[in-house]
Amino acid sequence: MKAHSPAGQGPTGRAIQGLAVSRGVAIGRAVLVAAGRMEAVHRFVEPEQVQDELARLRGARDAVTLELQRLQAELPPDAPQELAALLEVHVLMLQDELLASGVRHWIIERLYNAEWALTTQLEVLSRQFDEMEDEYLRERKADLEQVVERMLRQLRGAAAPQPPAHAGEGTPLVLVAHDLGPADMLQFRRTPFVGFVTSAGGRTSHTAIVARSMDIPAVVGARAASQLVRQDDWIIVDGDAGLVIVDPAPEVLARYRDRQQQIAREREQLARLRHMPSVTRDGQAVELLANIEQPEDAAVAVRAGAVGVGLFRTEFLFMGRGGRLPDEEAQYRAYRAAVEGMQGLPLTIRTVDVGADKPLERGARDGTLNPALGLRAIRWSLAEPEMFRTQLRAILRAAAHGKVRMLFPMLAHLTEIRQAIAQVAQARAELDARGACHGPVQLGAMIEIPAAALMVRQFLAHFDFLSIGTNDLIQYALAIDRADEAVAELYDPLHPAVLRMVADVIAEGARAGKPVSVCGEMAGDPSLTRLLLGLGLRSFSMHPTQLQAVKREILQADAGLLVDWARQVLAADEPAACLALAPDGSAAAA
Repeated sequence: MKAHSPAGQGPTGRAIQGLAVSRGVAIGRAVLVAAGRMEAVHRFVEPEQVQDELARLRGARDAVTLELQRLQAELPPDAPQELAALLEVHVLMLQDELLASGVRHWIIERLYNAEWALTTQLEVLSRQFDEMEDEYLRERKADLEQVVERMLRQLRGAAAPQPPAHAGEGTPLVLVAHDLGPADMLQFRRTPFVGFVTSAGGRTSHTAIVARSMDIPAVVGARAASQLVRQDDWIIVDGDAGLVIVDPAPEVLARYRDRQQQIAREREQLARLRHMPSVTRDGQAVELLANIEQPEDAAVAVRAGAVGVGLFRTEFLFMGRGGRLPDEEAQYRAYRAAVEGMQGLPLTIRTVDVGADKPLERGARDGTLNPALGLRAIRWSLAEPEMFRTQLRAILRAAAHGKVRMLFPMLAHLTEIRQAIAQVAQARAELDARGACHGPVQLGAMIEIPAAALMVRQFLAHFDFLSIGTNDLIQYALAIDRADEAVAELYDPLHPAVLRMVADVIAEGARAGKPVSVCGEMAGDPSLTRLLLGLGLRSFSMHPTQLQAVKREILQADAGLLVDWARQVLAADEPAACLALAPDGSAAAA
């Protein structure tokens, strides 16, 4: 992300481009938080000092664990549930054997002091994270760095950073930092911050997740912020455009204040839509579902007005365990908690989407040239049938407590389809053999590989429903790593080839009389809602915070009038140019 100044550094101020991760506009005085990364002292120790260094390391880990557990215990009732979950991730990382055993190795075998050993192992694990294909898991490197930073602080005997004081009582503040951990976010939320800007981070970083859950405008990945923003500068955080404006001109400030008022009015209007049925003007019912990542998120989805969960990612159960896979009972408890949190509404559980390129897997393979094309998702599950059936049994048991659907990721071959279904049958037979209670589940497949989209009829012959994972479908169809800045601008959900695949899958599902949903970022983008409606989509699954904006588009749309226009968009060489021409007397959202 580069800094740019559309109108120079004159009356319009300085503009910094980053990633939009939490919508809205924040205006306030900048509060800069210095990068907390400490330089580690590098020295060799004598063999007789090894045990002392190991003891220092254990002491630092235990102290940080107690610090995080205290923060968990002191969480206020109104704290976002995501915050508690992210603090737990940091506690688990402290206990991760990959981190602990690696640090011990550098101390015992190389005679490094504790600080040096800790930063060396951080570099080793950071390289593994950098090679991950999954964006969410790749972003967890920042969490590991934050955990190590806290341990280094303990080893140095330094105090934890505190929320900076500010003389202006009632002055809105915007926090500008290199990065923010969940514990930092908990401290800073007690102060009058109206927005966040970080130099590091991506759309799935914890800063982004917590900012969305707190409904605070945020821009991450604004790399020039630490150089261009000065303490106490007036800045504007445009969370819709991913833009930070430093020292804005009076007319720019006035324009954004007007936008703030408009956004406030729109949010009041959207809040009133929460429990309204999602029906188009011509009477077409549309299902609005939520994507969740933790069992606690189920209650958040229900409060947001979702009529179910279209995607429950189960990877959180497999992370930070030092290669130890979660057992059936632990998974069952997590899935049951999510089912019960849905209060009778349906929950779609996706089987684990990790693989041999992830350090959380036992015996992870080094040197994987193309992790995205390797042994991951359903391929890894089928290669580890005992692990797979452990998860399947836990899901089937949870299904005894509510409506559950099971979703398989990254299928591409009929042999994979048959094997996955056979594993479900075997898991059910194993539960029957031991007299364990279980419930019925519908089986579905993710359409996220072009091959799956092209053979959608065969998929529909075997599954009860389909879910289009547009994030990966776009990535694989266009050969684009959307996290790679060099090619990210080529990641295009409106590419004609992508739209044709999405349209074909929706149409084939309708012909077969089986439901098809979209659970990728396209589903939560209000500017694409009318197009997807025109293509026949009647089930959208997205982050809970996006539900009401998409519902507003649905309520204002006439689905029948959108069909011919959607066909024109589909046939166009430049589909994006047609978006503003949506019928119904109003343009599609920009």
